[in-house]
Amino acid sequence: MDYLYTLLKFLTAGFIIVGVTLIVQHVDPRYGGILAAAPITTTIAFIFTYHEAGNEVAHQLVLGSFYFAIPSILFLAVLYLLAERLSFIPSICGAYLVWVVGVLLMNRVITPG
Repeated sequence: MDYLYTLLKFLTAGFIIVGVTLIVQHVDPRYGGILAAAPITTTIAFIFTYHEAGNEVAHQLVLGSFYFAIPSILFLAVLYLLAERLSFIPSICGAYLVWVVGVLLMNRVITPG
């Protein structure tokens, strides 16, 4: 395993997280939301997967990401709705619960047999 390549992948994701938090704190939370919602991390994952495993595996990853984006949208909607009524930690826990259920349901729907 190429440790420098793995480190590059970790640093890439870390830069995105740091970028989001800095934008939220120093510019505007809306712009941080744009960066957080942008398909940057998925695009980077697609590129690394394509580089490491080839076109077919990257294509399967793209398709899986499409299907599992639906539970992520539910997560954001539930988090938004719960955050109006509860504090942040219970809200995020509730949203993750909905996300897990959504992922399990989506996996059952798209898995043949």
